[in-house]
Amino acid sequence: MKQVWKRRAVVAAVLMLVGTSVYLNWRYAGTVEDSGKKVLGQSALVNGETTDAEVTAAGDDYFATARLSRKQARDTAISMLQEAQVDENATEDVLNEASQTMQVLAAYTVAESQIESLVVAKGYADCVAFMGDDAISVVVSDPDGLDAVDVARIKDIVVSETSYTPDQIRIMEAGATAQTGNPQEAEVPTAAAEETQAEDAK
Repeated sequence: MKQVWKRRAVVAAVLMLVGTSVYLNWRYAGTVEDSGKKVLGQSALVNGETTDAEVTAAGDDYFATARLSRKQARDTAISMLQEAQVDENATEDVLNEASQTMQVLAAYTVAESQIESLVVAKGYADCVAFMGDDAISVVVSDPDGLDAVDVARIKDIVVSETSYTPDQIRIMEAGATAQTGNPQEAEVPTAAAEETQAEDAK
């Protein structure tokens, strides 16, 4: 029973840690649908007007923070998996699952980096990707905003680099986040907007 509990705890922790970044992304960035229309709800700008330099700095800070959070989550998950591997009481199933999960996380890191490089190479200001078991979120910054053509282009990159299908790919725009430098205050979704996003995620 103890080994079963430990195995489930490790798996749950990995899912929680890796999924945290995806949730924060969804909460703080605007979703861009295939129609090219943002699903942001209402936005509240608390700092008044912002300059282009301030927007750029805020955007850069967002992506740096997102990458750091993703790395910390992965590092913590891998550390827990390594602890499970060296546990003298660990069963073969736990060892195999820990090893496989570590390989998956390593593959995620490589693929995310490749996707980000390819998206930026297309002329977008910045990009950060978050991969999960059955979905991927890609946050993109572009001064002109994202439209349906941009969404299709970015999805093509993701499909070419991963095994995700188009309906498993969520493209999000970081523009609203960059406006204030404070994601929590920059976007205040209405209940209707959150319901729409929840339906889209199904």
